[in-house]
Amino acid sequence: MHRFFAQRLSENQARLLPEEARHALTVLRLEEGDGVQVILEEKVYAARILSARDGVTAELLSALPSPEPGVRVTLLQGLPKADKMDFIVQKCTEAGVYAIVPVAMPRCVTRLTEKDGARKAERWQRIAAEAAKQCGRAHVPAVSAPLAFAGIARAVPRDTLLLVPWEDEKALPLRRAAAEQPEKKDICLVIGPEGGMGEEEISALRSLGAQTVTMGPRIFRTETAALAAVLLALSVSGAYD
Repeated sequence: MHRFFAQRLSENQARLLPEEARHALTVLRLEEGDGVQVILEEKVYAARILSARDGVTAELLSALPSPEPGVRVTLLQGLPKADKMDFIVQKCTEAGVYAIVPVAMPRCVTRLTEKDGARKAERWQRIAAEAAKQCGRAHVPAVSAPLAFAGIARAVPRDTLLLVPWEDEKALPLRRAAAEQPEKKDICLVIGPEGGMGEEEISALRSLGAQTVTMGPRIFRTETAALAAVLLALSVSGAYD
């Protein structure tokens, strides 16, 4: 079933966003009466096209079961090299991440100016929107412009469970750390870049209340670690049951 972002017109009607309407009419060749799904106000609706003149208007038939997990996972990702961030945004959106904050950490190879960071953030936000639509999510993760490591405290929601997968941690598995605090509905995961994180960064994160955790005996690439950490954290909430 084709899915489209829309804005509400009334209780039972919505209008597809202009770019979505163009795709529906010129690429997919949809017509009046065709069934679609509409993503609106963080809900997904079964709908049918009422009018394909002056845009696309759809009738909202019923709200579909929410595909969103019961836990909000925010990923604080050390800026990786090349186009790895594209992969991280796309796959972690599919996995169910709530928000993504790129972080310029001391060992990051990639360095972005403020202008370049803003341009990259626009691209990453588009990738998140397309991934959310493709996998049937109701929520599009917000992807911010890169944040300096010194400002990381601002990106951590209050009363959150702050977990840091770290290769030197051997005792506490990520999944157990999340399972031991089921009352926490916000989890922040901090993933280092290709060069990892040093003692100074780990110490700074611990001062914010972070727990270092392990994801097993293997050392993952940063893009693999991000996806694995999100999947492990959300598995505790029953997101994949």
